[in-house]
Amino acid sequence: MKNVTGLALVAALAWSSAAAAESLLARGTYLMNSIVACGNCHTPQTPDGPAPGMELAGQKVFEDPTMTAYAPNITQDRETGIGTWTDAQIITAIREGTRPDGSLIGPPMPFEQYRHMSDRDVQAIVVYLRTVKPVTNTVPKSVYNIPLPPAWGPPVTGVTTPDKADLPAYGTYVAEALGHCNECHTPMVKGRFDFANQKGAGGFQFPGPWGVSVAANITPHEDGIAEYTDAEIEQVVRTGLRPDGSRLMPPMGVHYYKNIAADDMKAIIAYLRALPPVPTPQH
Repeated sequence: MKNVTGLALVAALAWSSAAAAESLLARGTYLMNSIVACGNCHTPQTPDGPAPGMELAGQKVFEDPTMTAYAPNITQDRETGIGTWTDAQIITAIREGTRPDGSLIGPPMPFEQYRHMSDRDVQAIVVYLRTVKPVTNTVPKSVYNIPLPPAWGPPVTGVTTPDKADLPAYGTYVAEALGHCNECHTPMVKGRFDFANQKGAGGFQFPGPWGVSVAANITPHEDGIAEYTDAEIEQVVRTGLRPDGSRLMPPMGVHYYKNIAADDMKAIIAYLRALPPVPTPQH
């Protein structure tokens, strides 16, 4: 009887561990294919969406006088990707912007937002990354014509996910720590995002094969979303279709954002409504 009981306990513990891992994978799959959308930068994109067979294999994402930025290969390839990195090293790279060799990762990776990603959510992303097939794809190093800081901040530990019932806190968490919306929608001053004065004001330019797209003002200013209904905001985020019938251009990640859960979309809209109204900067 003791042996049977012991085996049953071991089986139960194994099942519990598997269920927990499965839960992390489900969470990571949701985050990566919706609000976090790492593939929007790290997966080569085509006019029809992500390039088949190249998930997270890296690409050039941005070039202007301040920088030429490449999103690295973050597949499990051991030579050109992150297949040799430990879980802790991946988490440090995501939240603190430091590679295993100690070098600093630069913009546009949004460390000022990712620093606030919860322990569970960043672990879930790592679990998902471990499932991505290795792709051999050598990506150049980014080149910066601006000084980078010695570090993006102190080590990050012990971050919890806000309760969904606390809509202001949860909305900030989803839109900033996960969605890093302000990374694209806030102007840069001397290579750093001007969150203090122009958060969400838009105006950031993205040259690409499509021409030059300009990040929209997402504050409740008359230049922004003041006249949008909640349904119209959701439509723009999920589909890229504005109320006037025009469409957003890349890099707006509608391929991913269409999968955002209803509760998370509600939180994002509440967050946008609460931003200080700021006019779009003039160029």
